[in-house]
Amino acid sequence: METLLSIVQTVNSYLSDYVLMILLLGTGLIFTIKTKFVQVRYLGEGFKAVFGKFSMNGGKQENGISSFQALATAIAAQVGTGNIIGACGAILIGGPGAIFWMWIIAFFGMATIYAEAVLAQKTRIVQDDGTVLGGPVYYIKRAFPNKFGKFLAAFFSVAIILSLGFMGVMVQSNSIGATFSTAFGVPSWVVGIIVAAVAAFIFIGGIQRIASVAEKIVPIMAFLYIIGGLILLVMRAKYIPETIGMIFKYAFAPQSIIGGGIGYALKTAISQGAKRGLFSNEAGMGSTPHAHAMANVKKPHDQGVVAMIGVFIDTFVVLTMTALVVISTLYAGDGILAHGAAEGVDKTNMGQLAFSSVFGSSIGNIFVAVCLAFFAFSTILSWNFFGKLNIIYLFGKKGVLPYSALAIVFIFLGSCLSNDLVWELQDMFNQLMVLPNAIALIALSGLVAASAKGEDNVEEKLEINQKAD
Repeated sequence: METLLSIVQTVNSYLSDYVLMILLLGTGLIFTIKTKFVQVRYLGEGFKAVFGKFSMNGGKQENGISSFQALATAIAAQVGTGNIIGACGAILIGGPGAIFWMWIIAFFGMATIYAEAVLAQKTRIVQDDGTVLGGPVYYIKRAFPNKFGKFLAAFFSVAIILSLGFMGVMVQSNSIGATFSTAFGVPSWVVGIIVAAVAAFIFIGGIQRIASVAEKIVPIMAFLYIIGGLILLVMRAKYIPETIGMIFKYAFAPQSIIGGGIGYALKTAISQGAKRGLFSNEAGMGSTPHAHAMANVKKPHDQGVVAMIGVFIDTFVVLTMTALVVISTLYAGDGILAHGAAEGVDKTNMGQLAFSSVFGSSIGNIFVAVCLAFFAFSTILSWNFFGKLNIIYLFGKKGVLPYSALAIVFIFLGSCLSNDLVWELQDMFNQLMVLPNAIALIALSGLVAASAKGEDNVEEKLEINQKAD
């Protein structure tokens, strides 16, 4: 296990330090330029589309799901352990400055996720029975209608099934089990049984039930976490200027807090921001297009601007709240991490330590445990659905039952097992997913630019929707 962990960590270091950073930033930059800063020009339109007719009861659709249900399902995938434990890990390893690089990744990622949603809409398939199929495999094959495209699509499908369907749900359930054990003294395996049982019930209902649960859980969990964070920040108000200053200072001079030379420290801060930023907002990874493909909208652009709001909420609201809470309590004002890592502090307990330092141990632990349970459980639901769509692509509907059964087993096992290797495997497959997804996005950038200019070809979309795979 130690050897395997070492191998996976080595692969991840090359992917996150070099390949991922160049590919994510490069793809985001390409779409930012080609769409003439779509994330700035259409941000207001996106917020109006999401909150103008806000409802937590979208109802059952004839086929597919509503635009907000699609966004809620996407946010459910995006807002998970990455927003608490992932952000804490980035700060602990890369220093407070890692958050700045998460912001940069997210800004360009908004243009990338616009492209993903637009292409998912343009290439989705509506079958004779009304079932909607969509996601990166369909626009990958559109970009490369040959054997190379089939290989890339299959590679992507295998990576996402392993990453999200199996390894990912283990990460989420592990986080729920660990925080509930700390807060309530409940054995992790008991929590695992409960989480697996509830998840199994929702899995049976398919996308309609997942979307219905997501559109209710997501607003509640975001509101709860933000209110708790704001209360803490009010109580630590005098440290806010120092907190913000540390994010910018250590973004460019992290060596004074994480050690090593300037080159090593800066590379660590940036790579942690990129890696954990990807895990958090998932822009460019190819996961959330599965949800956005299901949305019933008039034209692809409409769902593209909605998708951007998902990245904005995930990173600039929820993840930033975690960063401000952790840095203002554990780093600012000569906190326990002000001079570097401290004994007994790791990414899994940093959030609880931060809230406990103000709210008290009992309330702080319970608050983080409850919020993380919401975050992680909603992510399990969405990730399972994304994996299922790729199981259908590879094996047909006959593969759904064994996949779901195996996923439930992984959910339970994740609550009981140590998560070091699981986190590393999750990172590796996350990053491998980016490769075929980003290649296809760039190849189809002309279609995305046309949507950003208001030149969606509705007839072409309808024709594609009517075809069977």
